[in-house]
Amino acid sequence: MSVQYCCLAKNFSEVNPVVPTFLCCTPRLALMPNMVKNAQVVLSGESEAMATSLLNAGAKKVFLGEAALTDSTVVTRLVHAYGSERIGLHVPVQRQSVSWSFETKSNEDFNVVTPSLCEPVWEVLDTHGAPTGVRAASWINVMLQHGVGTVLLRADICDDTDLNLCAGLVQDVGDKLWVAPLTDTNPPIADWINFGQVTQLVLPTALYHRRHSLVPRATVSSAQ
Repeated sequence: MSVQYCCLAKNFSEVNPVVPTFLCCTPRLALMPNMVKNAQVVLSGESEAMATSLLNAGAKKVFLGEAALTDSTVVTRLVHAYGSERIGLHVPVQRQSVSWSFETKSNEDFNVVTPSLCEPVWEVLDTHGAPTGVRAASWINVMLQHGVGTVLLRADICDDTDLNLCAGLVQDVGDKLWVAPLTDTNPPIADWINFGQVTQLVLPTALYHRRHSLVPRATVSSAQ
């Protein structure tokens, strides 16, 4: 399996011009958008105005975060103005928790315990890491229909259920999907590749530089 890698830089000090990089938006960057020419910038809670400023300053691509979550027309406007290839989607997720309730009306002789979810799903998190209740796969599909060209999924994929969810999303989104850890500093990248079917990885700087030790030898030769 051919695997592509990019680096996820927290700030400009982590950017290496010869390394393919996604750059997290910072307060300093917000004040100096001219520094982002040809960069791929990942937004979290920044506004549509900030995304527009970065795109006008020459950013190669901007990954929208909460601005797109709260108002899907942001995506439509920016795609219309700058083209699909310059508009991405930043999607931090976690497994949606399951709650249980008693159904007492279905039969007077017994109670039925009903789960809130019939199958595991990922839900989108807001800028502060709080669950929003928005199902990630459905939202991503809608945003792709609005013209988003690339999706950056950030998740801590740690068990078989997560791996199955990941594989399903890879199948649905294809080469528009890049996957990065959310908070895990030592993710099982080999499992992501072998069982989650991930072929495009965005790794924090420390992980990117030791990516060869994280994956099976067969995939290392194809790494960027």
